[in-house]
Amino acid sequence: MEDQHVPRTLILIAVALASLVAGLGAFTFTHAKGWSYLSKDPKSCINCHVMNPQWDSWQHSSHKNVADCITCHMPHTFVNKWYTKALNGWNHGKAFTTGNFPEPMVITKRNKEIVLENCVECHKTTVSTMHVSMSKKHEADEPTCTTCHGNVGHQGNK
Repeated sequence: MEDQHVPRTLILIAVALASLVAGLGAFTFTHAKGWSYLSKDPKSCINCHVMNPQWDSWQHSSHKNVADCITCHMPHTFVNKWYTKALNGWNHGKAFTTGNFPEPMVITKRNKEIVLENCVECHKTTVSTMHVSMSKKHEADEPTCTTCHGNVGHQGNK
Protein backbone atom coordinates (compact mmCIF):
# COMPACT_ATOMS: atom_id res chain seq x y z
CA MET A 1 0.00 0.00 0.00
CA GLU A 2 2.77 2.41 0.86
CA ASP A 3 4.30 1.97 -2.63
CA GLN A 4 1.22 3.63 -4.22
CA HIS A 5 1.80 6.81 -2.18
CA VAL A 6 5.35 7.34 -3.41
CA PRO A 7 4.45 7.68 -7.13
CA ARG A 8 1.42 9.84 -6.24
CA THR A 9 3.63 12.10 -4.09
CA LEU A 10 6.22 12.38 -6.87
CA ILE A 11 3.50 13.23 -9.38
CA LEU A 12 2.10 15.93 -7.06
CA ILE A 13 5.57 17.41 -6.55
CA ALA A 14 6.25 17.38 -10.31
CA VAL A 15 2.88 19.04 -11.04
CA ALA A 16 3.48 21.65 -8.34
CA LEU A 17 6.95 22.48 -9.70
CA ALA A 18 5.69 22.62 -13.30
CA SER A 19 2.84 24.90 -12.19
CA LEU A 20 5.27 27.15 -10.33
CA VAL A 21 7.56 27.43 -13.36
CA ALA A 22 4.61 28.07 -15.72
CA GLY A 23 3.14 30.66 -13.36
CA LEU A 24 6.43 32.50 -12.94
CA GLY A 25 6.99 32.37 -16.70
CA ALA A 26 3.52 33.76 -17.41
CA PHE A 27 3.98 36.51 -14.81
CA THR A 28 7.40 37.47 -16.20
CA PHE A 29 6.16 37.45 -19.81
CA THR A 30 3.20 39.66 -18.86
CA HIS A 31 5.28 41.98 -16.66
CA ALA A 32 7.90 42.38 -19.43
CA LYS A 33 5.15 43.13 -22.01
CA GLY A 34 6.23 40.05 -23.95
CA TRP A 35 3.43 40.29 -26.50
CA SER A 36 4.75 43.64 -27.69
CA TYR A 37 7.92 41.98 -28.97
CA LEU A 38 5.85 39.94 -31.40
CA SER A 39 4.75 43.14 -33.14
CA LYS A 40 6.61 45.55 -35.41
CA ASP A 41 5.91 48.52 -33.14
CA PRO A 42 9.20 50.35 -32.43
CA LYS A 43 7.87 51.37 -29.01
CA SER A 44 8.41 47.79 -27.82
CA CYS A 45 12.13 48.60 -27.90
CA ILE A 46 11.66 51.07 -25.03
CA ASN A 47 9.90 48.66 -22.69
CA CYS A 48 13.24 48.73 -20.88
CA HIS A 49 14.47 52.16 -19.80
CA VAL A 50 18.03 51.39 -20.88
CA MET A 51 16.95 51.73 -24.52
CA ASN A 52 15.58 55.26 -24.09
CA PRO A 53 18.75 56.96 -25.41
CA GLN A 54 18.62 54.83 -28.57
CA TRP A 55 14.89 55.59 -28.99
CA ASP A 56 15.43 59.33 -28.47
CA SER A 57 18.33 59.47 -30.92
CA TRP A 58 16.36 57.47 -33.54
CA GLN A 59 13.55 60.04 -33.23
CA HIS A 60 15.99 62.68 -34.56
CA SER A 61 17.76 60.50 -37.11
CA SER A 62 17.63 60.66 -40.90
CA HIS A 63 16.20 57.12 -40.96
CA LYS A 64 13.18 57.68 -38.68
CA ASN A 65 10.74 58.09 -41.57
CA VAL A 66 12.09 55.20 -43.65
CA ALA A 67 13.28 52.53 -41.21
CA ASP A 68 12.16 51.28 -37.83
CA CYS A 69 14.00 49.07 -35.35
CA ILE A 70 13.09 45.82 -37.09
CA THR A 71 14.07 47.11 -40.54
CA CYS A 72 17.64 47.68 -39.35
CA HIS A 73 18.10 45.27 -36.44
CA MET A 74 16.35 42.08 -37.61
CA PRO A 75 17.07 39.73 -40.50
CA HIS A 76 14.51 40.08 -43.26
CA THR A 77 13.86 36.36 -43.80
CA PHE A 78 11.00 34.83 -41.80
CA VAL A 79 12.88 32.09 -39.95
CA ASN A 80 15.99 34.15 -39.20
CA LYS A 81 13.89 37.10 -37.99
CA TRP A 82 11.93 35.01 -35.50
CA TYR A 83 15.04 33.09 -34.41
CA THR A 84 16.81 36.40 -33.76
CA LYS A 85 13.80 37.80 -31.90
CA ALA A 86 13.71 34.68 -29.69
CA LEU A 87 17.47 34.69 -29.10
CA ASN A 88 17.56 38.42 -28.32
CA GLY A 89 14.50 38.07 -26.08
CA TRP A 90 16.17 35.29 -24.12
CA ASN A 91 19.46 37.19 -23.87
CA HIS A 92 17.77 40.46 -22.90
CA GLY A 93 15.55 38.74 -20.34
CA LYS A 94 18.52 37.00 -18.77
CA ALA A 95 20.63 40.18 -18.77
CA PHE A 96 17.94 42.40 -17.28
CA THR A 97 16.90 39.81 -14.69
CA THR A 98 20.47 39.36 -13.47
CA GLY A 99 21.48 43.00 -14.01
CA ASN A 100 24.43 41.79 -16.07
CA PHE A 101 24.55 44.23 -19.00
CA PRO A 102 26.59 47.28 -19.96
CA GLU A 103 25.22 50.80 -19.76
CA PRO A 104 25.10 52.40 -22.21
CA MET A 105 23.95 49.43 -24.26
CA VAL A 106 26.46 47.96 -26.71
CA ILE A 107 25.41 46.04 -29.81
CA THR A 108 26.65 42.45 -29.96
CA LYS A 109 28.86 41.17 -32.77
CA ARG A 110 26.02 39.04 -34.20
CA ASN A 111 23.52 41.90 -34.13
CA LYS A 112 26.04 44.31 -35.65
CA GLU A 113 26.47 41.89 -38.56
CA ILE A 114 22.69 41.86 -39.07
CA VAL A 115 22.63 45.68 -39.14
CA LEU A 116 25.50 45.78 -41.66
CA GLU A 117 23.78 43.24 -43.91
CA ASN A 118 20.60 45.31 -43.77
CA CYS A 119 22.53 48.51 -44.61
CA VAL A 120 23.93 46.85 -47.71
CA GLU A 121 20.53 45.36 -48.66
CA CYS A 122 18.63 48.66 -48.37
CA HIS A 123 21.36 50.67 -50.08
CA LYS A 124 22.39 48.05 -52.65
CA THR A 125 22.01 50.40 -55.62
CA THR A 126 24.49 52.79 -54.01
CA VAL A 127 26.96 50.30 -52.57
CA SER A 128 26.97 47.97 -55.57
CA THR A 129 29.54 50.26 -57.22
CA MET A 130 31.76 50.34 -54.14
CA HIS A 131 34.51 47.93 -53.29
CA VAL A 132 33.10 47.11 -49.87
CA SER A 133 33.47 43.46 -49.02
CA MET A 134 31.18 42.01 -46.38
CA SER A 135 33.57 39.06 -46.16
CA LYS A 136 36.25 41.40 -44.76
CA LYS A 137 34.01 43.04 -42.17
CA HIS A 138 35.88 41.35 -39.29
CA GLU A 139 39.31 42.62 -40.29
CA ALA A 140 40.55 45.32 -37.93
CA ASP A 141 41.30 47.99 -40.54
CA GLU A 142 38.47 47.16 -42.93
CA PRO A 143 35.77 49.86 -42.94
CA THR A 144 32.10 48.96 -42.72
CA CYS A 145 28.98 51.08 -43.23
CA THR A 146 28.87 52.11 -39.58
CA THR A 147 32.55 53.09 -39.51
CA CYS A 148 31.60 56.36 -41.20
CA HIS A 149 27.82 56.35 -40.83
CA GLY A 150 27.46 55.08 -37.26
CA ASN A 151 25.03 57.80 -36.25
CA VAL A 152 22.64 57.57 -39.21
CA GLY A 153 20.06 55.43 -37.39
CA HIS A 154 20.76 56.90 -33.98
CA GLN A 155 21.67 60.55 -34.33
CA GLY A 156 24.55 61.44 -32.03
CA ASN A 157 25.42 57.79 -31.21
CA LYS A 158 28.49 56.72 -33.07
